[in-house]
Amino acid sequence: MNGIVAAMLVALVLLAPSAAWAQDARTALESAARASGATGLKSIQFTGSGMSYSAGQAPAPGLPWPKFNVKSLTRDVDYDTASLRDDYVRTQAEDPPRGGGVQPVRGEARQILVVSGDISWNVVADAPVPAPIGLAERQFQLWSTPHGVIKGAMANNGTVQGRTIAFAVPGRFSLRATLNDQNLVERVEALLPNPVVGNLPVEILYSDYKDFGGVKHPMRIRQSAAGFPTLDITVTDVRPNVAVAIRVPEPARQAAGFYARVASQKVADGVWYVAGGSHHSVVIEMRDHVIVAEGPLNDERALAVIAETGRLVPGKPIRYVIASHNHFDHTGGLRAFAAEGVIVITHELHRAFFERALAAPATIAPDHLAKSGKKGMVEGVRDRRVLTDGARTVDVRHIAGNAHDDGLLMVYLPAEKLLIEADVFTPLPPNTPPPTPVSPFSINLADNIARQGLVVDQILPLHGRVVPVAELYRTIGRNP
Repeated sequence: MNGIVAAMLVALVLLAPSAAWAQDARTALESAARASGATGLKSIQFTGSGMSYSAGQAPAPGLPWPKFNVKSLTRDVDYDTASLRDDYVRTQAEDPPRGGGVQPVRGEARQILVVSGDISWNVVADAPVPAPIGLAERQFQLWSTPHGVIKGAMANNGTVQGRTIAFAVPGRFSLRATLNDQNLVERVEALLPNPVVGNLPVEILYSDYKDFGGVKHPMRIRQSAAGFPTLDITVTDVRPNVAVAIRVPEPARQAAGFYARVASQKVADGVWYVAGGSHHSVVIEMRDHVIVAEGPLNDERALAVIAETGRLVPGKPIRYVIASHNHFDHTGGLRAFAAEGVIVITHELHRAFFERALAAPATIAPDHLAKSGKKGMVEGVRDRRVLTDGARTVDVRHIAGNAHDDGLLMVYLPAEKLLIEADVFTPLPPNTPPPTPVSPFSINLADNIARQGLVVDQILPLHGRVVPVAELYRTIGRNP
């Protein structure tokens, strides 16, 4: 009998949760809320400084993302309205600059990123600019704060097992948070939807908690994505229940279909500059098919470009989409092109990365490729590849030695004397003095044009507007 009783006791011990967590999820969350001071917390503001890294902007796959000094970061959070505002002041950290992330930074650059409910926007020169592509990530930032984890779990039927809290916001993110022995959040692990790689793993570490009037807040915040650091902040001040005034501006409210807006400009027979947003594409008609230079941003933008291509060149399929480089903002539409059976042409340096990206699952927010069940096709280029139908020549060339991206491609149309390029030269507004210092990326582009013997009349930049090549030389202070 004693053996049977002992076995029953062992079974009960194995099945029962630990004494500290023998309670339902709600009770556990309320306990964690009391420990952190989240119970009566309506809003919070912290300020700090440190380093930030531009996600998805490395000069080559597998390298760390570009680093910037964060002179100051002020984060305002209003939990009642589900609003967050990050106000960064950044300076250049790497000299010479390598990779993307709007480099080089001249002096101090301010960056304001905002979300409220289901609307996200940036503030640029005091003007609101819709940024719906940032919605999921910014909502995650809100609900992955140490107090947001608790509130988010309570609002989204979160589960608690031991010291792990888990919940998900469908279509936005799934999150697991680990509590330390003081019942405070010390680690957040999450999956977010990403238009390039499907599911993007993110981790946040919180440490060095201090008490601010009964509210505990970490004084060190470190964040990474896909294994690379994205943020490392030392907090200097925390203000619980501060008044946070985040109101949605009207332009942000009217951002539905923001990335689907296209404005096509014919620049030569069978060549169209497809603009209408921050990132552009170029449609090139061939005898029995079409080539598209660049598939940026996300599904919405890519599908709009695909539809516009069908309108401009009816009855001819898109055979190739040329990816200028591997930065996330310029490649977020490639999965949608792949779902339509379009072959991706990229530099050989990026080929393996894109093969993995186009095969990656997208389970948090299934995209066009995931729903299609198709597999992407990728072809690599080293120094040069010429595509021709006997009448038109499309010359895909490597921009050698450019520190923006080691595998950067440009597209040259010799008969039309047109050059398509991304990021290394963006035309300034009319009558704007050249920048100081001049971007080394733009100087390198001019050097490549000369070294490769290209005869260019106009540049079709994938940001900005079509300009004569003389504008490039004026910007870098050089005669053609």
